[in-house]
Amino acid sequence: MSANGSSIVVGILALQGAFVEHEAALRRLNLSKRLDIVLVRTPEELGRCHALVIPGGESTTIALLARLSGLLEPLRNFVVEKPVWGTCAGAILLAQTVENTKKGGQEVLGGMSISIARNGWGSQVESFEADLTVTGLTNPEIPFQGVFIRAPVVVELKPTPTDPPIQVVASLSPSLLPPALSSPDHSNEPKIFVALRQGNHFLTTFHPELTQDDRFHDYFIRECVISQVANGNAGASPQS
Repeated sequence: MSANGSSIVVGILALQGAFVEHEAALRRLNLSKRLDIVLVRTPEELGRCHALVIPGGESTTIALLARLSGLLEPLRNFVVEKPVWGTCAGAILLAQTVENTKKGGQEVLGGMSISIARNGWGSQVESFEADLTVTGLTNPEIPFQGVFIRAPVVVELKPTPTDPPIQVVASLSPSLLPPALSSPDHSNEPKIFVALRQGNHFLTTFHPELTQDDRFHDYFIRECVISQVANGNAGASPQS
C-alpha cells in the first residue's frame, strides 16, 4: 500500500500502556480516509505505518522494551520523517530533554523542542481531572475533560530558529497548578501547556484515550497525518 493509497496506516506502539484504548478511539473516528490500525511491536510492523501513536504508560519501561525489541533506533528514525503523537509517557519520549528521571536516566526519541519533567504533579494519588481550554479542535468552545495520571509537566519550550514553531493546542488553568509549580511572576507559563504541536509531531501530557471524547484523536489524524500523507511526505511507502 502506498502513501497515496486509499487508506492511511496508523500504528500504535503496543509494548506497554494504554494502547488498546487508543485503538478504540481511532476506530470510532468518522473520517474521509480509511484508517488501517497496526499494533506495533516489531520494526517490520513499524515499517508499514504512515504515522504512530505512543501511548501513556511508564516511559522508562516503554524505552527498555523498545530497545529489547530492536525498535528504539527504528523509532528514532521514524520520528525524523513521520507524524507521531505521544500521550503522557509518550510525551516524555518525544521530548528533547527530560528532568526528574529515574536512576540511569531516560532514553528519548526526540522530535519536539521541549524540556519535560516526569511525574511533575507528584505520585499516583495526585492524579486529577480538569477542564482544558482547547484551540484547533472540533467545537473548541466545549471544554475537554483532561485525565492526568502521574502526568509530566512541560518545563521549557526550546525551539531554534530553524525548528517549526510550537503551537499550544490545550492549556490548564494556572489556578490548578500545585504550589510547587506556581510562581507569581508567570514564569510557570509552559507548565500550563498540556497539548503541543510542532510540525507534524503532537504531544499531550494527559490521557485523551481514557475518555469518550475523541477530538484529540481526530485532530492528530486530520491536522498532522492526512495532509502529510496526501502530499507524499510521510516517508517511505508502507509495505502491504
